Amino acid sequence: MTGTAPRHTDVEGVDGGVGLTALLVAAARAIETHRDDSLARDGYAEHFVRAAPACADWPVRIDQVPDGDGNPLWGRFARYFGLRTRVLDDFLLRSVRTGPRQVVLLGAGLDTRAFRLDWPSGRTVFELDRAGVLEFKHRVLTDLAATPKAKRVAVPADLRTDWVTALTGAGFDPAAPSVWLAEGLLFYLPGPVETYLIDTVDRLTTSGSALAFEAKLEKDLLAYRDSPIYTATRERIGIDLLDLFDAGPRPDSAGVLTAKGWSTSMHTPFDFTRRHGRGPLPEPNDALEGNRWVFAHKPRP
Repeated sequence: MTGTAPRHTDVEGVDGGVGLTALLVAAARAIETHRDDSLARDGYAEHFVRAAPACADWPVRIDQVPDGDGNPLWGRFARYFGLRTRVLDDFLLRSVRTGPRQVVLLGAGLDTRAFRLDWPSGRTVFELDRAGVLEFKHRVLTDLAATPKAKRVAVPADLRTDWVTALTGAGFDPAAPSVWLAEGLLFYLPGPVETYLIDTVDRLTTSGSALAFEAKLEKDLLAYRDSPIYTATRERIGIDLLDLFDAGPRPDSAGVLTAKGWSTSMHTPFDFTRRHGRGPLPEPNDALEGNRWVFAHKPRP
């Protein structure tokens, strides 16, 4: 599988490629954190932004953005990431309260949920990502003397290779219920790699487990190349998301899980904007139109 990954995703740390998008999300979380009506708070996020030379001049508060919420990148897109953070926070905490003690963050990036969420006692959070990303995160959090609120296990692994051995070797128990999250990950992977990942999660989980992931339904990603979000991200901070997304056909991972006996539900981000009263709503030429958040549960007998 190692030969299927696009060349432009292969930067090891956070200085380019997909790693740089982790800093984009961190900046968005920092902006969300400082809002009076914040949906999610991440006090570590701005420290990641300030520690990376590639984004030292990015804003971490909305009042640092000249056009404020009218800015398609730091306004609307950042609001999207804030909403996504809150929705997936809620999913994880709700899921572990039903019993699972293991949480697996696939492509964890600069996720700090192990540090900022109020986990029930006895939970372990496994963070899988490439070594360069985890090393950068470790360095920043160590400088802050950050203390996790659950047992945290960093697992250096490339999701395009044999990450299962790394995960089980780090202490993950496939025989016990678990909760999995693939946030902002799958559309960077070639379709066969996504299929392998979903099949592997199914194989490594027992009844009572849960999974959430983000998908994109567009048949033609380039149809939105000139959308305000993609254009602003490309022109203002030099990240061409459409060049990073895998352009091949996407598998129906939600359908695959349903066929395997999972119960699944699929939502648009706008469903949660309406629920929380904050976040993006549909607009013309909308790069968020095809985004879906999928929640799946493996039923108990």
